[in-house]
Amino acid sequence: MREYLLVMLIAAATTYLLSGGFRAIAIRFRIEAPIRMRDVHTRPTPYLGGLAMLGGVAVAFLLGSMMPFLGRHEVVTRDARGILAAGAVICLVGVLDDIIDLPAIAKAAGQVLAAGIAVLFGVRMYWISLPNRIIALDQASSIIITVLFIFVCVNAINVMDGLDGLASGVVAIGASAMFTYTYVLAREQNFVVATTASLVTVTTTGVCLGFLPHNFHRARMFMGDAGSMLLGLLLSCSSLSFTGQIDSQSLNPEGAGLLPNWLPLLLPFAIMALPLFDLATAFIRRTWHGKWWFVADKQHLHHRLIQQGHSTITAVWVLYLWSAVIAYGAIAFGLVRLPIALVIVALGIIAAVLVTAGPGWRSEKKIRKSEK
Repeated sequence: MREYLLVMLIAAATTYLLSGGFRAIAIRFRIEAPIRMRDVHTRPTPYLGGLAMLGGVAVAFLLGSMMPFLGRHEVVTRDARGILAAGAVICLVGVLDDIIDLPAIAKAAGQVLAAGIAVLFGVRMYWISLPNRIIALDQASSIIITVLFIFVCVNAINVMDGLDGLASGVVAIGASAMFTYTYVLAREQNFVVATTASLVTVTTTGVCLGFLPHNFHRARMFMGDAGSMLLGLLLSCSSLSFTGQIDSQSLNPEGAGLLPNWLPLLLPFAIMALPLFDLATAFIRRTWHGKWWFVADKQHLHHRLIQQGHSTITAVWVLYLWSAVIAYGAIAFGLVRLPIALVIVALGIIAAVLVTAGPGWRSEKKIRKSEK
């Protein structure tokens, strides 16, 4: 655990320090987010936070490869190199999009290219492990599923990045939940503790925490598409390296809660539940109104919370809470006994519902008082 904590702290410190430098570069060359109809910010804000995050990932992976604990495992170092190369490509695409606003087809092509690079280094879904059987994937199916999964996750986080600190905080919560589960599971089941999934998720948590001081309301800089797509890539690759390479039948279900054998398959969707839900509803909403799915609007989850009466800050904290309830609630079913897991999840859901509905109830009380 000490080694992983060191990797996380180095990732956070590197990202924090680099953010200031890239902010100065963005201001110098006027690489800034303009004010558009769908945006919440009220002043042009520097981009290039994604490059600082990429620097944090690179330094953390380099440190990990030099540690005997992680570096002696060839699969971890190979996967890390592939994910870093894919991250560099997707960051470049994101920076270009932030500067010149790439056409949607060019942006999608860049995302697919980055996914392909990860696949070339062996980061892909090799099989689908169910509690009663394993579905082996042929090479073509494996590549298609992997590229599609990375593409969806990258765009889900990109869509979620709409308020100061929202994407980085939600991803930090999801990545930390994934790290907690992979690490504890490896300890309990006597698996190898040094894994790609643990390295990538602890690094992702670190870069998000390092960037948050620059990005929380009022944000001094934005991660831009370079950062949001990088975070989506990191989450998807860590999920693939865990879900697509672990045999769920080898897990010991006794005393581990509800259906622990399903968690390796379900956890990636739990840690990205809000971004995936937001992406799916945006696709349905825009298609229903005869628009392309990539045409932006102002009807995302964070927009609706603000329309409901939440401030920018409270809307972010509400989505943080929901992310934590879903992600950590999911792993609770795999790590603790069922009654305890049910209590934890129930209390979390009640708290999240109360906080979410708070402004609506207060406005109703005001209306009733005014009518009296």
